[in-house]
Amino acid sequence: MTGTDRSQLSTAPARGPVVILTHPQMGENIGAAARAMLNCGVSELRIVNPRDGWPNERAEAMSAGALAAMPPVQVYATTEDAISDLNFIYATTARPRDMVKQVMTARSAAADMRARESRGERIGLLFGAERSGLVNEDIALSGAVITIPLNPGFASLNLGQAVLLVTYEWMMAGDRTADTLTVGDSFPATQASMTELYRRLEEELEDRGFFRARDMKPTIIRNLRSMLVRAGMTDQEVKTFHGIISALIGKKMK
Repeated sequence: MTGTDRSQLSTAPARGPVVILTHPQMGENIGAAARAMLNCGVSELRIVNPRDGWPNERAEAMSAGALAAMPPVQVYATTEDAISDLNFIYATTARPRDMVKQVMTARSAAADMRARESRGERIGLLFGAERSGLVNEDIALSGAVITIPLNPGFASLNLGQAVLLVTYEWMMAGDRTADTLTVGDSFPATQASMTELYRRLEEELEDRGFFRARDMKPTIIRNLRSMLVRAGMTDQEVKTFHGIISALIGKKMK
């Protein structure tokens, strides 16, 4: 999907969760993870012992410009070093581990992240190597585990997908965008204009014998009105509906 507006990059949150990739194997996956992060307004990426070294040209290419727009990636020798300045760590894993850990979905973890951030905590998201995931020693360093409910018969995610799912939920937990309806130059119809439409529709249906079962007429009228209310018509749509009625009854429009 397209839709990038580079002028908006400066408005991305300065903090947010720190993403830590431990022992990533392919530069392409690091780039995909960076792209997913910046999609969701997360910009601090740390890498622990990348197999192919750093910097990595394949990561740069795969990031579609995300790495260039983010702060420089920090590279560490151990996970302990990479998380030393953070207050709380979430480890991502698809496999059950023999540890006593709070297990969250990405959505419930996102709400917890936002709460911790509001208290001034710095949080980290820990992702393991593509082939084997996080080792137990790294999970032991975390305060909670994030598991994403997927098809148990095929729950395999690549690194970029995993990062996108978790950071997207973090972004949505802080989103306040209201659902809106684009109506162009029109404006929602007034109740008076809707009442006039109901009245005219009822009269024309009455004149043409639509209400054969007289005892059902009140119910039918009520259902018709409910149907039109649900449509959320604009003033222009009301005029169009009047035009349709005129055309059906053979009345010339002015």
